[in-house]
Amino acid sequence: MIVIITGDIINSRKLPSKDWMDKLKNQLQNFGETPNHWEIYRGDEFQLEISNPEEALKAAFQLKAFFKSIRLDARMSLGFGNKNYTALKITESNGEAFIRSGELFETLKKQKINLAFNSGNAGFDEEMNLMIRLGLSFMDNWLQQSAEFVLVALLNPNASQEEIGVKLGINQAAVSRRQKRANYDLIKDLEAYYRKRIKTILS
Repeated sequence: MIVIITGDIINSRKLPSKDWMDKLKNQLQNFGETPNHWEIYRGDEFQLEISNPEEALKAAFQLKAFFKSIRLDARMSLGFGNKNYTALKITESNGEAFIRSGELFETLKKQKINLAFNSGNAGFDEEMNLMIRLGLSFMDNWLQQSAEFVLVALLNPNASQEEIGVKLGINQAAVSRRQKRANYDLIKDLEAYYRKRIKTILS
């Protein structure tokens, strides 16, 4: 099983492409090579393959924090399933993960939801999508500083507050405040719970 994240940048025209395109490419390179693992297309849409489903929610949170850290946001659908056709470009590959991601993505704007799952398991989807909607109630409102903290913390999971402070150019007390404002402990708990639940779905 793989996970396909289909996304688009909300109000991408707020900033010139040159202000965010290279930064987005740098973020996506954390997950593999283009164009077989990820691709940006139509100017402000992207698709990304996560080969280990346990990493999928962390990847989505990472991208969410990245966009909020540059004063943008993204709408993302996560589709779980197989890949039965592998092309040179991810946007030309196919399988149930792609279909589920694409079908869900088409509904997000109407639902006014910026992140959701479609695993093909109705009970799991209902449970996790409710939790994600609750999480989005504060993630959608992250300020730039909070999002910067979350991004650095997710990319450096074993770093201390002092080490994160060095990366952000702030002291440990300021890191602690940003961690609290971002509700980062809840993000970690939700991500850990997802990892536990997805193992039961995969087994």
